[in-house]
Amino acid sequence: MTSVRGDGAVYRTFLKRLLLAPCLLAALSSCTQEAYRSARDLAPIPAKTLALIFDRGMDPGAPIAMRSFKRESEIEVWKLGRDGKYALLKSYPMCRWSGQLGPKVRQGDRQAPEGFYDVTAAAMNPKSSLFLSFNIGYPNAFDRSHGRTGSHLMVHGACSSQGCFAMTDEAISEIYAIAREAFASGQRSFQFQSYPFRMIAENLAKHRADSHFAFWKNLKEGSDIFEVTGQEPAWTVSGGRYTFSTDPTFVADISAKASRDERDVAALIAKGTPAIRLVYQDGGGHPSLKILALPASIGGSPDVDEKTRRSLGDVSRPEALAVEPREIPVEAPASRTAANPRSPAFQQLQKQVEGDLDPSASNRPSSSGVVASATPSSVEQQSATAPIGAPDQKSSFTDRFRSRFAN
Repeated sequence: MTSVRGDGAVYRTFLKRLLLAPCLLAALSSCTQEAYRSARDLAPIPAKTLALIFDRGMDPGAPIAMRSFKRESEIEVWKLGRDGKYALLKSYPMCRWSGQLGPKVRQGDRQAPEGFYDVTAAAMNPKSSLFLSFNIGYPNAFDRSHGRTGSHLMVHGACSSQGCFAMTDEAISEIYAIAREAFASGQRSFQFQSYPFRMIAENLAKHRADSHFAFWKNLKEGSDIFEVTGQEPAWTVSGGRYTFSTDPTFVADISAKASRDERDVAALIAKGTPAIRLVYQDGGGHPSLKILALPASIGGSPDVDEKTRRSLGDVSRPEALAVEPREIPVEAPASRTAANPRSPAFQQLQKQVEGDLDPSASNRPSSSGVVASATPSSVEQQSATAPIGAPDQKSSFTDRFRSRFAN
């Protein structure tokens, strides 16, 4: 009997362990998954990107800056080189952004923000439900001055957006690693510049009649400073606008760039570039990822492998992403008359444009509104920065162009 009872105890112990085995395996799997999740933020900078950093004369822990462009659906990562200037390191395709071109105004409008934001180490989220993420810092002082509302606007993984900039998990992992190394090396915050589109003449000419155009021109002032100086533009808010400042030694170059861009825009308008408004069903995404995101949203699609499907996550509103934006012509005061090449006003304008495009025009006084000192002695008395974008007494060529057809 004793042996029987002993055999029964052994049997019961074995049975208990057998029944507990699935639970133990599940717990072990859960721990493994949690360890994987917690290690995402520790992934190193990929070897190819690390090699690119060294090839471009940069250091892995050097400060960074970022720029996003909605229309082109790209995020750029810039890094401070050993020459003390920011240079483009790499561009990443954006999987998804929502809303329309234009700034975010209120909570729930699905708009992705536009403007200049500061991202701190505290804004980095290693335990994001969207793989990895960082908060861009909306609303900033400019947004608050306009009474704009909303919060938790992120750059994150998973191809889903309700006002955020969504990347693939692979892309956000790399961007996160680059930012993490910059913070670990002492950078306190990096600037995130968000634009509706690249600030090139073609885009400015096409969108000249948009209701947000004055705001976009204000953003371009900061973009010009960044591109000319290789430094993050310092800014404050004054009169409901961004007021930028920079080293006085760069003022002439920044002003010259603004003047060149104005002439290029005026030339495109004179040649008949139509004014349009770009209308999306609900934002967009980079073409290289849209062709993957759409089939990935269909369960079991053979066009996308499992690794890609996991990297994209749940695609938000795939039916809207599938529709290309519509270009709606907009009647602008300048375009109605200038569109007729037989118009005397058009011919007169064309001659003026050709004159302004003469190579010698680059040496003419700028009308960009850059405030510069008239004498070297007064420059020495200035502080380390000089304001950009202050009004000029002389009207710009673009203003002169518009005034011809104001009525």
